[in-house]
Amino acid sequence: MRDILSPFFQEETMHDSFTGNSPEKNDAGRSLTAVERIENYLASSSIVLFMKGSPDFPQCGFSAHAVNALRRCEASFTHVDILEDPELRQTLKAYSNWPTIPQLYIEGDLVGGCDIVMDMYRSGDLLRMVQQVAAAPAE
Repeated sequence: MRDILSPFFQEETMHDSFTGNSPEKNDAGRSLTAVERIENYLASSSIVLFMKGSPDFPQCGFSAHAVNALRRCEASFTHVDILEDPELRQTLKAYSNWPTIPQLYIEGDLVGGCDIVMDMYRSGDLLRMVQQVAAAPAE
């Protein structure tokens, strides 16, 4: 049987439409760079977790641990699945000067990866930070 969709995948616009990888655009209609996308995510939410997968379906144990710590703190957070955007994944590592994923940002500042998030959770510092940004109800 002949694959009738293959020719369409040769065109970048059609490939993006089929795969859902349509690049974000700015007000002028120009595609955003990976750095601009990162900065937009950080500006859009007080707490942002760049992770592998989603909170409901994490794709690595480290991302799952970070999500669980945030959920135990009753944090309201935005997640970004870096597996959906390889350019963002590579740029994020350079942007933050942090080599691993997940990466947690609070108020636009890098908190750290899984180990730091878990240490902060155990010490109560993560809960205090989350409460300070009013992303979770105070106890």
